Amino acid sequence: MPEAELRFTDELRLFLAPRHREDGRARVTCDETSTLGHVVESLGVPLPEVGALSIDGGPATAASRLSGGQVAEVAAITRPQPLPAAGFVLDVHLGTLARRLRLLGIDAAYANDRDDDALIAQARAEGRVLLTQDRGLLRRRAVWLGAYVRGADPDDQLRDVLDRFAPPLAPWTRCTACNGRLEPARKSDVEPSLLPGTKRTYQDFARCTACGRVYWRGAHSARLAAIVDRAARIVAARSATRATPA
Repeated sequence: MPEAELRFTDELRLFLAPRHREDGRARVTCDETSTLGHVVESLGVPLPEVGALSIDGGPATAASRLSGGQVAEVAAITRPQPLPAAGFVLDVHLGTLARRLRLLGIDAAYANDRDDDALIAQARAEGRVLLTQDRGLLRRRAVWLGAYVRGADPDDQLRDVLDRFAPPLAPWTRCTACNGRLEPARKSDVEPSLLPGTKRTYQDFARCTACGRVYWRGAHSARLAAIVDRAARIVAARSATRATPA
C-alpha cells in the first residue's frame, strides 16, 4: 500500500517511539480512511500537544486524510497558549505542582482520589485545562482541553506550565490546601488556632474562606517568595513574546 511521511517538530519528539525520535520522521501506510489526527495519535503524540498541521506545504486539519507520497508537517502548540478563565485541574500525580500554582494565585483544582473519568468530566464541566503526565489520558476523545506537563521535578513542571500558558498571577491569594480564596484576618479572630510562638512573633494573618485554614508569613516565606519571583519572571518573558509581532 502507498506510504506517506510525517515530520514532527522538535518539541513533539519526546512522544514518539525511539525509532522515530532522532529525526522526528515516520513513514505510515495510507489506507485512505484514517484521518491525519488519528495517524498522529497512533504514533504517540496527543492532539492537545499539536499546533499547526500541513500536507505538502498547504494547511491541513486533524480531519484531513493522507495519500501516498504526501508529506505532513506536525508542529507543537504555539506558546503562550490561551488559558480559559477557570484555570486548571490536575491529575493525582501532580499535587506539589497544584500547591505551587495556588501559591501564585492560579485556580488549580486538585484531589488525590480522582480517577481519569472524574478528571475529564470536571475539566469539561468547569472549562478547565487538564494537566497530566499521562499520555494515554490526553489521547482520550472526551478530553476537552489538556496539556502534557514536562519535567520530573516540581520546579521544572511549574516552569513548563507558566511558559506554556503565561497565566495572570496573584500571589498569596489562594489556599494552597484547598484552592479557596484568602482574605485578611484579624489576629484576635484566629488566635485560638495559633501556637504560642506564632502568637508572639506574627501580627498579619489571612484565612481561607473555604476551609478556614490560617496563613502567615513564617520562616518558610523566603523560600516561597523565591518561587513567586521566579514565576513572575517566567510569565513576563513569555508574555513579551505574545506582544511581539511575528
